[in-house]
Amino acid sequence: MDAKTSLKSRLPSRHATEGVERAPHRAFYYAMGLTKDQIHQPFVGVATCWNEAAPCNIALMRQAQAVKKGVSAAGGTPREFCTITVTDGIAMGHAGMKASLPSREVIADSVELTVRGHAYDALIGLAGCDKSQPGMMMAMCRLNVPSIYIYGGSILPGKFKGREVTVQDVYEAVGKYTVGEFTAEDLDTIEQNACPSAGACGAQFTANTMATVSEAIGLALPYSAGAPAPYEIRDKFCMLAGEMIMDLIVKNIRPRDIVTRKALENAAAVVAATGGSTNAALHLPAIAHECGIEFNLFHVAEVFKRTPYIADLKPSGRYVAKDLFEAGGVPLLMKTLLDHGYLHGDCLTVTGRSLAENLKNVKWNPDQDVVRPADRPILPTGGVVGLRGNLAPEGAIVKVAGMSGLRFSGPARCFDREEDCFETVKNRRYKEGDVLVIRYEGPKGGPGMREMLATTALLYGQGMGGKVALITDGRFSGATRGFCVGHVSPEAAVGGPIALIRDGDIIELDAEKGTLDVRLSAEELARRKSEWKPRENEYGSGYLWKYTREVGSALYGAVTHPGAAGEKACYADS
Repeated sequence: MDAKTSLKSRLPSRHATEGVERAPHRAFYYAMGLTKDQIHQPFVGVATCWNEAAPCNIALMRQAQAVKKGVSAAGGTPREFCTITVTDGIAMGHAGMKASLPSREVIADSVELTVRGHAYDALIGLAGCDKSQPGMMMAMCRLNVPSIYIYGGSILPGKFKGREVTVQDVYEAVGKYTVGEFTAEDLDTIEQNACPSAGACGAQFTANTMATVSEAIGLALPYSAGAPAPYEIRDKFCMLAGEMIMDLIVKNIRPRDIVTRKALENAAAVVAATGGSTNAALHLPAIAHECGIEFNLFHVAEVFKRTPYIADLKPSGRYVAKDLFEAGGVPLLMKTLLDHGYLHGDCLTVTGRSLAENLKNVKWNPDQDVVRPADRPILPTGGVVGLRGNLAPEGAIVKVAGMSGLRFSGPARCFDREEDCFETVKNRRYKEGDVLVIRYEGPKGGPGMREMLATTALLYGQGMGGKVALITDGRFSGATRGFCVGHVSPEAAVGGPIALIRDGDIIELDAEKGTLDVRLSAEELARRKSEWKPRENEYGSGYLWKYTREVGSALYGAVTHPGAAGEKACYADS
């Protein structure tokens, strides 16, 4: 038995290609032009979230071809397939956003089913948008076959009147237009120039946050998360990933060997250090869940609290992903965190080496100011803070990067869906000092836990970003700025306290203490709870109907199945 045959004998694809009884299966492979040698090599699934919905994913199919070349060059047989993605930039501000977070589950489920159904031995996943990235990493951990994650890359910044802009500036331009600070011509100009290339939103919004996570958690190759989508070096990373997956198959290094509790803490630290998206507090617990590790919102928040904020990135800072890559990339950021004790250096990565070994030769770049040394941070604690109190017994989260005040108190203005709040803000029917409350937008209640960027950007564009607060059981975009609290849990749809508050109730937020309270007694809350009745949403069938019945609390990542803890047999061992 030669080495290749010996390797194949322990891999899942043997069930589809080996033995006399598999002659009909092999006939299908011959029909697609495979040779006998290719049929008896390891099969590597090459999954992409390519579509024409938005620029985030438009370059993925091209990059997949480079991956396949690498797999073939190293003696594997690549099998390309696509899954869905819902792009938040297009879904934002209307009912389409209800499909966004659920798409994460569909991506993970569909990748799992494709790999299971065709008995693939390894997985290389390419994704470019907010939910496709965690969805792909969740599938890798669920299947636990040797895997490498590849980010499709960020968009280049646009130009407007001589300054660099991102799509965030377009959202805020809408607010400026409503108060007369932007002309119709200005709005037309900025919308045509803000997004000049393929790639995901360029600032440290959710896409780039989860891209940096992919390197920090160990599932992506060093430097691969930073290169913008149009840069030719992306194809080199893709080719290299295709070659290296074969080494992982031989060594039997799997995602659950890599994604440990320490690796999850590293990922959370990088989110905090970059002032990243609050959505990471949903996605990291969901990835952990696939590994059988409990790592909920409060565990994420603990890491945020002890990690300095050191990367001067938009939306709170000055720079975009391209600038971080050119300054030294995610490894530069991680090296200073590691040197000052904020990362676990002994975590295994897809290189087959530890994080510390990967970073050993990374030198500090003194000729850049995108990343500060970890001992001279922008802020001493992370850019995202976890909250808890009688309004959020199971937690909530707020991004504080770039904020000057960390406390807010004011009367509630309650809305039972985002559209009603948006109209109120658009028509300026609110007061300075108000706490706008958007509820019944949680995982079950929305359903789908919509992002509120259209509303928050409108507020910011009207110059009210720091003068009102907004809290919701829904989510916020990574582009959101201002005193905006999301993930309030338990959500309104299950009778959480956010469902019980009324206009005029005083809400108190303190991001220094980590508290979120409504000035009501326990007795009054209990009385209101006894009078509360659950609401029906408008979905009586289809995926969102099913999602409503399956999805759990935001505290644990809004997941829809028992995870590795309920697993009876791991696919990779089949």
